[in-house]
Order: sequence, then C-alpha cells, then structure tokens
Amino acid sequence: MKSFFITGTDTDVGKTYVTAGLAVTLRKMGIDVGVMKPFAAGVVQKNGFKSEDVEILSNAAGISDPENLVNPQFFPIPASPYTASRMLKIKPKIATVLNSFKKLSQLHELILVEGMGGILTPIKKNYYVSSLIKDMNIPTVIVASSRIGTVNHTLMTCIMCKNYKIPIKGIIINNFEKGYSISELKQDIENLTGVKVLGSIPFIKNMSDSSLNRIFTKNLDMRIFLK
Repeated sequence: MKSFFITGTDTDVGKTYVTAGLAVTLRKMGIDVGVMKPFAAGVVQKNGFKSEDVEILSNAAGISDPENLVNPQFFPIPASPYTASRMLKIKPKIATVLNSFKKLSQLHELILVEGMGGILTPIKKNYYVSSLIKDMNIPTVIVASSRIGTVNHTLMTCIMCKNYKIPIKGIIINNFEKGYSISELKQDIENLTGVKVLGSIPFIKNMSDSSLNRIFTKNLDMRIFLK
C-alpha cells in the first residue's frame, strides 16, 4: 500500500484539514494510517505538540508516535524552512526527515505526509518540497482551493510535478471560500492538466471524527487511496 504526500497549490489552501480528513476516514476503513509533517513552523503551542498542525494530524490518525518522528524539525517562526533556517542559523534536517519517514513506514500500513506551502517552497537553496517528495519516492495528492487564481496555481503545480517525475494521484478541491463554480473548475482543471479531480470538500465546521468521516466518505471515492 502506497503512502502519499499531500501538497498544495499555495499556502493556506487547507492541506492540514484535508490530510486530517483523509487520516480519519482511512482509519475508519480499518487502515493503520500514520501521519507526518516533515517541517513545521509558527508559534510554539503552550501545551502538547509544538505545532498545532502536527497535533491535528496526530489526533486525526489516532496515533501516539513520538513528536520527533511525526515532525522531525520545527521552526519557531512563520516562514519557509529555507528562510527560517537562514534566520535562525539552523540547517534543515533533510536526512533526519527521510530517516523518520522510513521508520514511520515500518510502523504503519500507509503514511500521509503533509508538506509546507506549495510544491516549490524552498527547504534549502536548490532543494524544494518537490525535491523532498522525489526523495521519499511517493505519489502526491494536490490540494487546490476554489478561489479565483487557482487554475494558474494548479497548472504550475502539476507542471512542476511532471518536471520532477512525481506521480500525481489526483487533485482535491477544498471549497472553503467563494470563487469558481466547482463543476466548471473541475472540468477546466482536468482538461488543462490531464489529472483527475478526486472530489471537492466543503467548508468544514466540525472537526470531529464522525463529521470528517461523513464529509470525506460522501465527497471522495476513498477506495482510490487503497489501490
């Protein structure tokens, strides 16, 4: 069973919530799913995990894996790994990330890896999120928003994946704000990219397991993640 890297067309397109929904739903289907956020950044939480995103993902998957495996490197400022590491004078721990992914893959049937920002978010000079996906050797699922401008961002993301020879499992539209008609957006994206839109997720008000499972089961064919 393959693991998947959940990337986005940009920052703030809802990658964490989509990854959490996938984790809950796969778990409800009887899959031993693990989660990973290789690099996280932002304000340190007072309790629990340093990163709120990592806490959301771990709770969704129902796992108790060590924080240093799920999130090998945390930067306490809101920036890309490249910018944060330069400002804090800390080297990105790419080898540690890859080793942690390998260990998690031995603990679980399937790993959902959530990236930072978009496909070209820099981790170090000449090494991007796309480089990390390539090194992990797993397909990606692209999260796109429904807002105006998403066609451009989605096209660029798909082109970069193809340039890096990263297999794309499909695209999930996160319909959390006003923008394109979803049916028209789906048609345009599929016609322009040749990549299947797996479904559209509506705005999520309730992050409970039952709510996420209901929404994702209704709006996505989850069986595609088991092939």
